Amino acid sequence: MKAVVYRGPRQVEVVDVRDPSIQAPTDAIVRITTTNICGSDLHMYEGRTSVEEGKILGHENMGIVEATGPGVSRIKVGDRVSVPLNIACGTCRNCNSGWTSFCLRTNPIDGMDGAAYGYANMGPYDGGQAELLRVPYADFNLLELPPGTQHENDYTMLSDIFPTGWHGTELAGMQPGDRVAVFGAGPVGLLAAHSAMIRGASEVFVVDKERDRLDLAVKIGATPVDFGRGDPVEQILDSTDGRGADCGVEAVGYQAHDPSGEEHPELVLDNLVKVVRSTGGIGVVGAYVPQDPGAATDAAKQGRVAFDYGTFFAKGQRMGTGQCPVMRYNRHLRDLITTGRAQPSFLVSHELPLARAAEGYDHFDRRDGGWTKVLLRPGS
Repeated sequence: MKAVVYRGPRQVEVVDVRDPSIQAPTDAIVRITTTNICGSDLHMYEGRTSVEEGKILGHENMGIVEATGPGVSRIKVGDRVSVPLNIACGTCRNCNSGWTSFCLRTNPIDGMDGAAYGYANMGPYDGGQAELLRVPYADFNLLELPPGTQHENDYTMLSDIFPTGWHGTELAGMQPGDRVAVFGAGPVGLLAAHSAMIRGASEVFVVDKERDRLDLAVKIGATPVDFGRGDPVEQILDSTDGRGADCGVEAVGYQAHDPSGEEHPELVLDNLVKVVRSTGGIGVVGAYVPQDPGAATDAAKQGRVAFDYGTFFAKGQRMGTGQCPVMRYNRHLRDLITTGRAQPSFLVSHELPLARAAEGYDHFDRRDGGWTKVLLRPGS
């Protein structure tokens, strides 16, 4: 089959690789219809992780079940399915508690709980930027979708970024009527804003400096805040008569940078501590890593991010963090899409055949105007 493999910093290549096979009775093979380039893929693409060369990338996947192992009884050949980014066993303590993103059995790497497709430190699993994908524990992990091709561009967001955006609002403790500040208007930040709107926010501020992303925020009814034009905290405080936001979502991560492009990994956390009212919540779904050799400071290279914890404590704020347990939300979000209440496909800017994956990575990584979300179609 054809697959996208990592060759080194800013180098990916579509090559022929061996087809996946059923390795355990609970496996399924999915023929990929749509697979997305995720913002977190760019951490690997830019050489800011320990991902090995030759790794098949891709953790935002959906398709049609082509084969199942003898232990699979719920999922059938021909089912249209979404593949959550988390690879979970379904029986460990964390899975039973709904934290499938921290499965205790699927990642053999010492000190790492939780596994995913095609990602650094998340286990030995191939990704789905390919024609076929092996899915372990298929009965537990796969989400059935309505048959056909309707809502393809919406359903493809269910594997990661729509649940992750929703998770950000959940971690922040958002309530109907809240003012919500979302920092980062990449795909996850925009879907956090979309989630907040669906959940009844009175106002949603979206902070970024890229015009095309801020225009999408306006499209869904959010208030854009361009941090290239001034301090985003002051802009939000001015817009709320000094009250600030009731809660906030961090959708940027460890490569946060100022308008000049200089990295400050604590920047967004500090801004959220300032702009969220006392006793408010902060949900962090932007990625942070235990080690980052490319970081701007020695502390950050060791994963130590010195944000304004003193003010955070003094304001009695709360913070939730971590990778999204997709299965906690994906069934509900699927139904919101099916009934027309949610339309996460507003993000999609480009739909490319798999053969043009390197082009998609290059444009998306450079934040070229208009390249907001890239979908790959292996069948094209």
